[in-house]
Amino acid sequence: MMEDSMINVGKVINTHGIKGELKILRLSDNPERFNPGNRLYIFPIEGSPQEIIIESQRYHKQYDLIKFVGYENINEVERFKNASLKVSMDELDELEEGQYYYHEIIGCEVFIIKGEKIGIVSDIFTTGANDVWTIKQANGKEVCIPYIDDVVKSINIGEKKILIEPMEGLLD
Repeated sequence: MMEDSMINVGKVINTHGIKGELKILRLSDNPERFNPGNRLYIFPIEGSPQEIIIESQRYHKQYDLIKFVGYENINEVERFKNASLKVSMDELDELEEGQYYYHEIIGCEVFIIKGEKIGIVSDIFTTGANDVWTIKQANGKEVCIPYIDDVVKSINIGEKKILIEPMEGLLD
């Protein structure tokens, strides 16, 4: 199991209660990813990665509360704090045309339609209405652009190249 062929789908924020539940920040937009019976890989801060199976899942505030098969109390899961939850790339769902995984967009070079290079996509965050891409420029500064049709004109994952038409004031 090579970590670089795996995709982050969640992060363990903390333990929850004393019965082995963990508070998970979901990094996947596939809600079924955390259904009971599903298999994930956990990458603890210290220790070896291991395969785990989800025993139960429920929502609490903006987090998933997840219990793994074979972990019955807080003492057994304490070491998983800050761990990453991952799946292998071949477990990713096929996306519809025009949809992309974050790992496909991050690292792409961004150009204005006129040809000038803006920078490289370094991060993506969700606002509710649309995703926002953080573009790191050569001078170290960052600009944020909304992932909307008015701005993002073309995405070529094969060439890791994105063309945008910035709205007035967007790159100032």
